[in-house]
Amino acid sequence: MDVTTVRNKYSALSGVLTERSRRLWAATEAMSLGHGGIALVERATGISRSTITRGIREVESGASDELAPERTRRPGGGRKRAADKDHTLLADLDALVEPAALGDPDSPLRWTSKSVRHLADELTAMGHDVSYRLVARLLNESGYSLQANRKTREGSEHVDRDAQFRYIARGVRGQLEKGCPAISVDTKKKELVGDFKNPGREWRPKGRPEPVRVHDFLIPEQGKAIPYGVYDLRRDEGWVSVGIDHDTASFAANAVRRWWKIMGRPAYPDAHSLLITADAGGSNGPRVRLWKWELQKFANKTGLSITVCHFPPGTSKWNKIEHRLFSHIAMNWRGRPLVSLAAIVSLIGDTTTASGLRIRSEIDHGSYPLGVKITDEQMAKVRLEPHAFHGDWNYTIQPTRPRSY
Repeated sequence: MDVTTVRNKYSALSGVLTERSRRLWAATEAMSLGHGGIALVERATGISRSTITRGIREVESGASDELAPERTRRPGGGRKRAADKDHTLLADLDALVEPAALGDPDSPLRWTSKSVRHLADELTAMGHDVSYRLVARLLNESGYSLQANRKTREGSEHVDRDAQFRYIARGVRGQLEKGCPAISVDTKKKELVGDFKNPGREWRPKGRPEPVRVHDFLIPEQGKAIPYGVYDLRRDEGWVSVGIDHDTASFAANAVRRWWKIMGRPAYPDAHSLLITADAGGSNGPRVRLWKWELQKFANKTGLSITVCHFPPGTSKWNKIEHRLFSHIAMNWRGRPLVSLAAIVSLIGDTTTASGLRIRSEIDHGSYPLGVKITDEQMAKVRLEPHAFHGDWNYTIQPTRPRSY
């Protein structure tokens, strides 16, 4: 039998042979050829001499019969796993991927892209013999996967967080029981005005999406829209002032004044007080002197006693306006470019819900410069009454004269 005959036989069988059956077939062929059979089978098939010799030993000793039919090699046979040969490999890989969790803030990849190639390079520099493919396999076996960031952290939790929530709830309930208004206020995300992409989708003819700009660069003559909202907790009504200058405390207070003039006073003609729930930051934060100064002017003009309760830092999502007003506005204008201020006001005003939400909106053309300072003398004129519980978060501003009826 020549080399060509053996090669043809091997080519016909190679597609169905396992590692074990290939070794045993090569061994039986070499044994049938007699002297020189091992060399001939090696040349014809490319199977190494050591493999053929091992197969002959198995056939002669009957060792191949000791294997279960479904196994290719004895348990423990084959190449050792990299992690079994290199006992520190997995620990070093974990330290690179999760340095903070494993107490290694000085990890070389802490501020670098953790691609498998970068990880392989660092592991090689540490003395490990790895490829990026091996690193990818080890990461998968260790339970790692490619993941995006998820917003779940609210920051450090204040010890009086829940107590403040309960305090606000009691205050709102008491205010509504008296027949007086309680409102939630906040600034919505600033929006670029123009034909920019707006997240979300809307129904359009197939293959004809709304064309928008590729890059979100400010159009100077269009500017930005600053929506400041006021939500009436009793009546499920909202007011949104769309500013075009700056998000300052004066702008915020003017939005509250506009709500009171257009919507609040007609709905609560006999009210003698107003309760405002607000975040702990931004233009209406508890530390903003200008906010309190502007509320004093509002109280003086209306005769209303104004109480403000701030949510603890990091808990703005609990402010009712976020999910009772702003979320519905965002759903109403999803997928639509905010091409003009008029379009923004129209989209806000057309927002409704099955529960009966009604919103009114207008453009605030006022100028609200940054950096306005309120002096100590001015603050002394603010009739500020801090509450016994967290006076920094809860306070009432009394008017200089009571409201006349």
